[in-house]
Amino acid sequence: MRLTILGGGGFRVPLVYGALLGDRGEGRVTRVVLHDLDPHRLSAVTRVLAEQAARYADAPEVTATTDLDEALRGADFVFSAIRVGGLKGRADDERVALAEGVLGQETVGAGGIAYGLRTVPVAVDIARRVARLAPDAWVINFTNPAGLVTEAMSRHLGDRVIGICDSPVGLGRRIARVLGANPGEAWIDYVGLNHLGWVRGLRVAGRDELPRLLADPDLLGSFEEGKLFGVDWLRSLGAIPNEYLHYYYFNREAVRAYQQAERTRGAFLRDQQAQFYEQVEDPGARALEIWDRTRAEREATYMAENRETAGAGEREADDLSGGYEKVALALMRAIARDERTTLILNVRNRGTLSVLDSEAVIEVPCLVDANGAHPVAVDPLPDHATGLVCAVKAVEREVLAAAESGSRTTAVKAFALHPLVDSVNVARRLVEGYAEVHPGLAYLR
Repeated sequence: MRLTILGGGGFRVPLVYGALLGDRGEGRVTRVVLHDLDPHRLSAVTRVLAEQAARYADAPEVTATTDLDEALRGADFVFSAIRVGGLKGRADDERVALAEGVLGQETVGAGGIAYGLRTVPVAVDIARRVARLAPDAWVINFTNPAGLVTEAMSRHLGDRVIGICDSPVGLGRRIARVLGANPGEAWIDYVGLNHLGWVRGLRVAGRDELPRLLADPDLLGSFEEGKLFGVDWLRSLGAIPNEYLHYYYFNREAVRAYQQAERTRGAFLRDQQAQFYEQVEDPGARALEIWDRTRAEREATYMAENRETAGAGEREADDLSGGYEKVALALMRAIARDERTTLILNVRNRGTLSVLDSEAVIEVPCLVDANGAHPVAVDPLPDHATGLVCAVKAVEREVLAAAESGSRTTAVKAFALHPLVDSVNVARRLVEGYAEVHPGLAYLR
């Protein structure tokens, strides 16, 4: 089976390849094709993968190319993990937004909109190429903003594109762990949009254990989200929010923390990864060792400003091991081998949430088999969550409309309607600021 990874020179590709190395049985991936626009990044990642594969006699063959059509032809699965504008683009997104006093995070608020506006046209082009060159392939979308990009691609690929994220998986795992349950045996009642969802129940042997967690302040305050949001707020909500909702519930504090930080997250990763790729260019370098060390630092500093604002302390060791590659492998195995499973995924709504239309991409538990991912019926959202979900979905639709039409007026509307952008004038200045620093937004007129 052939897997193509778009963004194949990306830093996290070795996580995916490591998961493939541990996979056994019929229908496993035997060939991996890496595609990237940057041959130097491709070379660096290929070296890391070669060192990973050294201990395996039957490791999947790895090839690399800068030709997109060549990469797509003959693919059974396509992992889309591109970053339009690179980490410099992410750092610029943060800087422009923070100068206006609003959040620049890559998937939330102004930064997420800017990232979406320059990513959607590229993702749509990829979707059209897949439909033409590999019509039987399944596309698994890693590219952020994951829900928005998946919805853009679904307009050309239908249900053959599925978005993934490791945040809901990590959240469910932490809740199960603190309750003393096996995460693999727990049903997680999770619903929302990507980076905008809530765990409303966790069932073990048919019994919902979440009320027990919410009733115990010590237990509730002992894990990441309890420390991040505070026990009182979680008990008030009666649910456990995805960590990204910290940007909404504590927006003023988050913006202030990012403004006061020595470097934004994007700037930190830009500098850190530039150093990694430079170090790996040395012919005598131990590429895998350098990658492992860099990844450990990256994971330990994840959402550091938010945790500092909340006094949440350091991340738990169990939360430093990634996870999205495991979701991707489980999804691929379920489709390729009909190994039926349940995963929280980004898929078209199909009536699952009555407040959104059928084509809206949402993030919910899905039953996965050889025919793809099928969203499971969920209870309606409470009013406070419905308001946020509908508002953010409306923004995503304006981003898609702006990307399709090239209308700067529509782009301004997308920014202005977002709950974390507090003025139409700010929205106008954001569009002007982003157009100045991002050549990829030249299409907005």
